[in-house]
Amino acid sequence: MNQYEVHADIERNKKVFEEIFSDCADIKMVQMQLGASRQIRCMIAYIEVVAGTFSFGESMIGKLLTSLSDKNEEEIYRILQTNGQGMTDVAAFDNLLDAAQGLLTGDMILFVDGLAKVLKIPDEGYPGMGVQPAESEKVTRGSNEGFSDSVKTNTALIRKRLRSLNLKNVEQKLGERTNTLVNIMYMDGIIRREVLDEVLERLKLFSIDGVLDTGMIEQLTEKQWYSPFPQFQTTERPDKAVQALLNGRVVLLSDNSPLALILPTDCNSFMQASDDYYNRFAIVSLERIIRYLAAFFALSLPGLYMAVINYHTSLLPTSLLLAFAEARVGVPFSSLGELLLMELSFELLREAGVRLPGTMGNTIGIVGGLIIGTAAVDAGLASPVVVIVVSFTALCSFAIPSEEFATAFRLLKFGLIFLGAWLGILGYLFGGLAILIHLSHLRSFGVPYLMPFVATDANQGVSKKDSILRLPLFMLVHRPVYARENEKRRFHWKHPAKGKQKK
Repeated sequence: MNQYEVHADIERNKKVFEEIFSDCADIKMVQMQLGASRQIRCMIAYIEVVAGTFSFGESMIGKLLTSLSDKNEEEIYRILQTNGQGMTDVAAFDNLLDAAQGLLTGDMILFVDGLAKVLKIPDEGYPGMGVQPAESEKVTRGSNEGFSDSVKTNTALIRKRLRSLNLKNVEQKLGERTNTLVNIMYMDGIIRREVLDEVLERLKLFSIDGVLDTGMIEQLTEKQWYSPFPQFQTTERPDKAVQALLNGRVVLLSDNSPLALILPTDCNSFMQASDDYYNRFAIVSLERIIRYLAAFFALSLPGLYMAVINYHTSLLPTSLLLAFAEARVGVPFSSLGELLLMELSFELLREAGVRLPGTMGNTIGIVGGLIIGTAAVDAGLASPVVVIVVSFTALCSFAIPSEEFATAFRLLKFGLIFLGAWLGILGYLFGGLAILIHLSHLRSFGVPYLMPFVATDANQGVSKKDSILRLPLFMLVHRPVYARENEKRRFHWKHPAKGKQKK
């Protein structure tokens, strides 16, 4: 007999369970007596604090034990073996190691003398923060709910918005020691099966001690690990995850992480905000144009400034050139050293603002930037134009909706700065060309990263209607390239004669 096989003798089970959880002070085991004659021994195992306050009037196991207190022996065994109380999420185990894993999910384990099974009884589970407002993806219109640290809660938030029988949820456990629960959600019938198969295959390619956040899954499953551009889109908003599911994409949720991974993705998806589909098309199109311009300046402005100020001053009007020269009088650093000093100072302020708590972080980011910029100019360490260039560049990076995507621009701008200072406009163009070549070779689960600006024939140009300009919703008839071929259409008029396309 396997030593971990559940035995009808509760004392043998208790001894093995105590060996499994030796030196675990937070694992509690409480023995009780069941039945009208109080002759049947039982034991409850649970994690302290997680399920440590099971009052008989409130918890599910308390109600179960109360209901069994006046039953005879035969009735007790029949109820426990057939789940006669109709309790949900009750699991029976024949193996004590499986029961131990069930205990670690935050539920309670019930041993009953004479019953060769142990039961996992659901409880409140591990303490969590609950549903929180979305902090990093603020919108002017739409839901304010954000994902929590519980994968079960996050799954429910998606189900709340997408009440479809085709919404599927595949569970996996990652991490040899953490056994982190990971949910892969998709819309059956819309998703391309080859994408789903590749996602599941990549999750099987690695083994690691622990997975504590979706960021670890992202790094371990991306193919072009050397690229500064993210190949997974992240979101803390359930409504954005639902939009992705309806477009035929996969949403990956991990326990203990308030961020969901969306895949496949492309550069255009990173420039879209959740409320882009809640507002009118004209204002959304204007906002997207501003975001694309902001992305260009966040990447290029410091490098262009270095190229022009060092090699191509003839491109500037004489009056502006004289103003630049006058502003640099007394600055002890070269133009490159001056620009790097200010850029690194602003990056330091940004990092400090993230680490400081609450409103203090926002204050240090804004006030600190103003104080350091003004002090640097007054001390003659930097010219006013450099402070303007650096400040405007930072402002543009904040306008990009995705923090991960904006981080790539923050990193690559330093490369363009050095190329512009070394080779002028030619160096800037070489750097920009290298970035475009890299993006043209980058793919996210088979989808070109530069969609919808390349490979337009792959989707008959449908994605162009929802790119830099967003057409009215009734014109967005088809799904993006992510969806399978026979499920492209997502919108039609119920009464075509009254539809806007007839007007």
